[in-house]
Amino acid sequence: MSASDGLAQDGLPPLREVVERHGLMAQKALGQNFLFDLNLTGRIARAAGPLAGQTVVEIGPGPGGLTRALLANGAGRVIAIERDRRCLPALAEIAAHYPGRLEIVDGDALAVDLSQLLGGAEARIVANLPYNIGTPLLVGWLSAEPWPSWWSSLTLMFQREVAERIVATPEQRAAYGRLAVLAGWRCEAKILFDVPKTAFVPPPKITSSIVQLVPRQHPEPCDRRLLERLTLAAFGQRRKMLRQSLKPVLAEPTPIIEAAGLLPTARAEEIPVSGFVRLANALAEAV
Repeated sequence: MSASDGLAQDGLPPLREVVERHGLMAQKALGQNFLFDLNLTGRIARAAGPLAGQTVVEIGPGPGGLTRALLANGAGRVIAIERDRRCLPALAEIAAHYPGRLEIVDGDALAVDLSQLLGGAEARIVANLPYNIGTPLLVGWLSAEPWPSWWSSLTLMFQREVAERIVATPEQRAAYGRLAVLAGWRCEAKILFDVPKTAFVPPPKITSSIVQLVPRQHPEPCDRRLLERLTLAAFGQRRKMLRQSLKPVLAEPTPIIEAAGLLPTARAEEIPVSGFVRLANALAEAV
């Protein structure tokens, strides 16, 4: 049975009908682009790995297309964080269809303490992130202390350009930057597949990609704050040599750069993640 006739395969009404009935037009100010294709939402849910009995956190569920897929694929508990109160009645219908398995949180994901909501339990994060808060959310999850954090994996949708920035290496100089260093230091990150513009309502102007990040249990020891300071300075002037770009952090950067086994004439886009880690450790030893 197609999603446009009668009930969808999960026994709930088609998403288009839900959106029309509740008057849920996507709002650009909230970075909303709704996914109506239940085959696609099912693919995203399956990409997160076996979900049976797992706790999943979803950010920005909107009318619940991905939420339904997560529950239909066996997630034991889904915590859905939604700030658009217009969507809450539609999500409540899903919760009634899956008794005791969907917890709806009315709030801003940037302000909600997810670790407290989970009560110390581990969870996966699976989300079609609102475009306007996707990067800040990811940086917050990657900056969590202590490490490893409470999340066991991230399966997230980003604009293709942002996805490329997350997984970039020095071989992809145009995309390689602070986000790639932080992600590469603490996680194994990869792009799983692209999502065409036509899959969304309204269709965005860009292609989207599903990115998966799995935390490294034992990343190279490093002071995260120093790493962030160094990458901010280095990539803030990425065309300059390190001996010049790092002066906002170090009055005389050359000895620290050389102690890290790097060339003072190198540029930020040429330095691998391990090089920045060595640089942060050299700085830590010098102060």
